[in-house]
Amino acid sequence: MAVPKRRGLLRGEGPWPWLTAGSVAVSLLMLGALLLLLATRGLGHFWPAPVTLVELEDGSRFAGTAVKEAPLPGGEGDERLYRTANRDLEESPWTWVEVAAIEAERHPDDLVVLECHRWGAFHGRLVALRGGGVGVEGQREEGGEDALVEGEAAWQRLTARLAELEILRDELARLRDDTILPLAARLADGGNATLADELAHAQARLRDLEAAMASGDVLLESVDGKRLWQPIESILRAQRPNAMSVPDKLVAWGQGVWRFLAEGPRAANSAGGVWPAIFGTVLMVLLMSVLVTPFGVLAAIYLNEVAHQGRMTRMVRIAVRNLAGVPSIVYGVFGLGVFVYGIGGSLDDWFFADTLPSPTFGTGGLLWASLTLALLTLPVVIVATEEGLARIPDHQREGALALGATRLEMLTRVVLPMAMPAMLTGMILAVARAAGEVAPLMLVGVAKLAPQVPVDGDFPFLHLERKFMHLGYHIYDVAFHGSDVQSALPLVYATALLLVLVILGLNLTAIFMRHYLRTRHGRLPRH
Repeated sequence: MAVPKRRGLLRGEGPWPWLTAGSVAVSLLMLGALLLLLATRGLGHFWPAPVTLVELEDGSRFAGTAVKEAPLPGGEGDERLYRTANRDLEESPWTWVEVAAIEAERHPDDLVVLECHRWGAFHGRLVALRGGGVGVEGQREEGGEDALVEGEAAWQRLTARLAELEILRDELARLRDDTILPLAARLADGGNATLADELAHAQARLRDLEAAMASGDVLLESVDGKRLWQPIESILRAQRPNAMSVPDKLVAWGQGVWRFLAEGPRAANSAGGVWPAIFGTVLMVLLMSVLVTPFGVLAAIYLNEVAHQGRMTRMVRIAVRNLAGVPSIVYGVFGLGVFVYGIGGSLDDWFFADTLPSPTFGTGGLLWASLTLALLTLPVVIVATEEGLARIPDHQREGALALGATRLEMLTRVVLPMAMPAMLTGMILAVARAAGEVAPLMLVGVAKLAPQVPVDGDFPFLHLERKFMHLGYHIYDVAFHGSDVQSALPLVYATALLLVLVILGLNLTAIFMRHYLRTRHGRLPRH
């Protein structure tokens, strides 16, 4: 007898499979839209945007990059926001202009964009350069201190001088971090005359480098005729975006992204890179994982394999699940009171009394932040591990015991290897939650600016007492506490994208490990 073909959904299923599949599709689309928004707004910030020379109907003019358009309050026409920069000449680096009031827009090739230490970006023209370049060895170039170079020659001299300054800054940073600071620390601990001579020689070299960097300045002019002299030392980078080809812009974009990843922040975190925040986030998450995994796994083993399954065990399970819903700021207050002031203060009294009242462990730091987040994510690891243990069939345990294995051998050689994927699932969930937490870190160790990472070449190499930077707190600080939020907004998007990628990378590592263990030990049946 032929079996009739089934068409459509099985009887009784109704529309629910389609609804669930649609929900998954909508979720993936929303996630993709979020990543696309972060990528376009964040990574697009590093693309050299063209500088527009805007002439208005009233005869005024300015140079800037168009940012966005919005309708006028009355609804008649639009207005456009330009980033005009030039904070050392104007009151605000932003200008709103009615689109209808624009007489003409041009993109001259000679407009320059300078990125400076103090006042941020400058849009205008390079008029002249004064002062010969000084190389790495301190040899002044031909032309003398007062030589004045104009026109295209000034631009060529400026780009060459900035390349020299980049080399000098790198050498100065290496001299300070690798030589002067370690020598000063060794002298503070009781050094000899040889160390003092080495430190004096290094400091003399430092002064020579600073003197070499201080030579030369440029005459700049805004498009409305205002002029000023700017020290070349204060200029970080110079570009002519309107004269750059697409390959040149692509190279500049790659260099900008690399600087964002490899450099430290500056200008009150509204410029520069986020390398200390990347390092601090990854290191804190790794320490948290090392701390929470053993305790969470042992607690789950006790609840599922050792403890008597009675009313008390059920109450403990309920309490553990309720702890997963406690607001994170509560854990921060607990960490501040118990870890920082309690344990940290006692450690200072016992081992660092000679440095008091300046605290060593009695203040927020990497160790206390990791412990606080380990406590916060402990219920997640316990629940995930216990569910994995509960899915292991009883005949696996009984078979191991029947073959003569002790209870400890049965746990360590049969049960735990089969439950390893569940443990890694708990760790994945813990990493995903801990990496994005900000509220408790504000109380137990995160800092607005900590350019030195807590790992260096001095014993004990990993300094758990130091404060650290975190990508989540960096986003919060730049977005809400900056002096120019509009200018820092692209960095907020870029940092948010980077935080998502860091969490994704940590999770993928754990997922690949879980997949390997599942393949090795077999997939548990679903009940």
